[in-house]
Amino acid sequence: MEDDLVTHLPTDVRAALRLFAFYLGNGTLEVELLDGIDYRAHLLVFGSDLEMIFAIFCNVLEVDEHGHTLNYGDAEYRAAQWVRRRCDPAYQVEPPFEAWETELH
Repeated sequence: MEDDLVTHLPTDVRAALRLFAFYLGNGTLEVELLDGIDYRAHLLVFGSDLEMIFAIFCNVLEVDEHGHTLNYGDAEYRAAQWVRRRCDPAYQVEPPFEAWETELH
């Protein structure tokens, strides 16, 4: 991203968001962590959960100076941990979420 003014999200970031949304909506987000949990109905009932899931994903996602994503898997996993915690109150998020991860912009 050589220009100071960015008019569109970089292609890699758009692809990461699209893929994340696909897995989330398809019920295949972080299959190992969310195995056996059908979280989709829960997300539709409580819209603020969906908002927080995308906030965490976007806050954790890192992008280099060329607009390439650096840690898609980490961002997806942290968002999946939020989903797991909302669906399974006994689940302990490790490490606990930091304030910047859950900040709404």
